Amino acid sequence: MGRFLNVLRSWLVMVSVIAMGNTIQSFRDHSFLSEKLYTGTPEFVNGLQARTFGIWTLLTSIIRCACAVDIQNKTLYHITLWTFVLALGHFMSEAFIYKTAPLTIGVMAPLIVAGKKFSNFIIIFLENSEICRISGLCHSTGVYSE
Repeated sequence: MGRFLNVLRSWLVMVSVIAMGNTIQSFRDHSFLSEKLYTGTPEFVNGLQARTFGIWTLLTSIIRCACAVDIQNKTLYHITLWTFVLALGHFMSEAFIYKTAPLTIGVMAPLIVAGKKFSNFIIIFLENSEICRISGLCHSTGVYSE
């Protein structure tokens, strides 16, 4: 399990760095969003929406990076899991319900990353929960141990 956690930590750092780049791009030029993500209705993308997206992306980046540093923190782990759930929900609803983000590479990449990481987080959560119940090795703080 230790190696899997290290791979997950490295992946979280990489995703955080990419998100930082998307944050900067959202603040520099809002056409980035209409050209790469929300291509179904580019007229809906404006500076305010781009900056809001940038702040949301920055927040998720900080949370994910913090989790990579302290992946044993159960609360931070769960919050990080929710960042992927929200991202998956957002991009799926924009693609399938609102039709503002057709399935282009700009939308598929976040969907794949969010889906993959969500499943990884759930696997680790379930494996650690079972280990905790059977062995009694977990601390009362609820820390995920290797």
